[in-house]
Amino acid sequence: MNAVEAIHEGLTVILPTDTVYGLACSPYDAGPVARLYALKGRDASKPTAIVAGDLDGLQAALPELDRAVVEAYLPGPYTLVVPNPARRFPWLTGSTPEAIGVRVPELPRQAAEVLAQVGAVCATSANAAGGSDPRRLEDVPAELRAACGAVVDAGELPGVPSTVIDLTGPAPRVLREGARPPQ
Repeated sequence: MNAVEAIHEGLTVILPTDTVYGLACSPYDAGPVARLYALKGRDASKPTAIVAGDLDGLQAALPELDRAVVEAYLPGPYTLVVPNPARRFPWLTGSTPEAIGVRVPELPRQAAEVLAQVGAVCATSANAAGGSDPRRLEDVPAELRAACGAVVDAGELPGVPSTVIDLTGPAPRVLREGARPPQ
């Protein structure tokens, strides 16, 4: 089964990004997201970002997104925490339904082709909760690879996670230093 089919079937897949390998699934239904969380061992109170191949795909998933704000950072190795006034995707927002994480990475061709066909996905690093960030497919724990519906290999990645910036307050606030310093 290829990654597009697996995502449409509600399965978790491994996709490369511009930073690390990620576990990804459809964000449009709570079931696939719950399975991704269980697979990773992720606490349900922790949020997970929506990842799109371009800004149009992100806007399609979150129509009220302030595109002018995110264009300063995306595409790039950033996860942005933005207001979620419609409280969309409550199964992704953890304990903060009024905010949601978004990404538009500079994707390897293989992952860009998948997102072009499925739209947005929800994604988190392809490691067990608290594990090291996978820069190569071989760095993804074998049990995660085996449990996924598909795996997309793009070779070695930088291996540094995205920089997380909270844009919900009066000024941007860095929540996690990562692949690139904030702009």
